[in-house]
This record gives sequence, structure tokens and C-alpha cells, in this order.
Amino acid sequence: MEQDWIWGLIGGLLIGTGGAVYLLANGRVMGASGILGGLVDGSERHHWRERTAFLVGVLLLPVLLYPLYGTVDTHITESWPVIIVAGVMVGIGTRLANGCTSGHGVCGISRLSLRGIVSTVFYILAGGLTVAVFRHLLEWI
Repeated sequence: MEQDWIWGLIGGLLIGTGGAVYLLANGRVMGASGILGGLVDGSERHHWRERTAFLVGVLLLPVLLYPLYGTVDTHITESWPVIIVAGVMVGIGTRLANGCTSGHGVCGISRLSLRGIVSTVFYILAGGLTVAVFRHLLEWI
């Protein structure tokens, strides 16, 4: 039996716990795109330390945990142009939706936010449609 589900469970518990701690400590929802966006556009200059610490932790933790799990098969494409375009599209989408999976999906749904629930439904549908088109119709990924 595959044990990959355990990593998903652990990751989900860590994200949920992180969201709860962030909300309790700061009184704000832990939305990664909003945290990054506030640093990039300068709208949240007065919170730059906590935002930078959060982003450093998000980037550094996988590097620190790498010795525990070795190689990771993400099933992602080998094409760097596809990865870059996908990243840009996700970034644009999160700005248009005023949030991302951590803000709307994890924190919004757990607080029974109608905006979070509706946003999550639409970005899951958009993601499924994107995979259907780019993987199965165009065979780019």
C-alpha cells in the first residue's frame, strides 16, 4: 500500500496549524499570496518583518526537511517554460481572486467564509479545466 497519503496528511495538519497560529497571533488570515503581495506592492510595509519571516520559513522548511524524505516525485513537467508560465498564471489568478489556496481554501473555508468557499470552488474548477485542456487536449504537460 502506498504511503504517500501520510505526507499529505502531515502537510495538511501543518498548514492548518500554521493558519490557526497565524490568525491567533496576528489577527489576520494566513494567505500566502496576500503576504507576498503586501511586500511586493509596499502596502504592508509596517508588517514587513513578520511577512518576510513567514516567506523565509515557507522557502526554507522544505530544504531543511529534504534529508528526511530524499527525492520527491512531484509528477511535474520537465519543461521550464511550462513551469514558468504556470507560475505566472497562478500569481495573476491569486491577485484577481484577492487570495490563494491558503487564504481562501484553508483559512476561509475553516471560518465558513462564503467568499472563501466560492473562491475555492472556482479555482478548483479552473484548475481542473486547465489540466484537462493542457494535459489531455494539447498534451503540453
